[in-house]
Amino acid sequence: MSITRYEPWALHRELLNEVNRLFGANDASSAATADWVPPVDIEEYADKFVLYADVPGIEPSSIDVTLEKGVLTLAGTREQPVEHSGIERKRSERASGKFLRRFVLPDTVDSDNVTASGKNGVLQVIIPKRPQAQPRKIAVTN
Repeated sequence: MSITRYEPWALHRELLNEVNRLFGANDASSAATADWVPPVDIEEYADKFVLYADVPGIEPSSIDVTLEKGVLTLAGTREQPVEHSGIERKRSERASGKFLRRFVLPDTVDSDNVTASGKNGVLQVIIPKRPQAQPRKIAVTN
């Protein structure tokens, strides 16, 4: 007897993905064109944004991080694990294949100083903010 996981919305999601692909629709995260989407946490500080993306099993150097026209893009691939012989049953929950995630950044970011690093399966992207123009007092003369 094999156990099958029932996902009531899987067919609906698959239909929406096909319709989006047919009409060339592309949402902000590009989930319709990717095999999976890494979960992220985003923190905002006074001087920066910090983005953490869970990408276990992927070498940080193989992840493409680009910033173009105010859109930060994270892209890469997690390879399918090698099949072993003799498996009688298998349950797979880890996604594999291409991933793509996009974020529209505010005008206040300093795009020239964005940095990315990875450790323990977490990609960290630091997006500094530009210094805000400070108000100044203007002397009025006669």
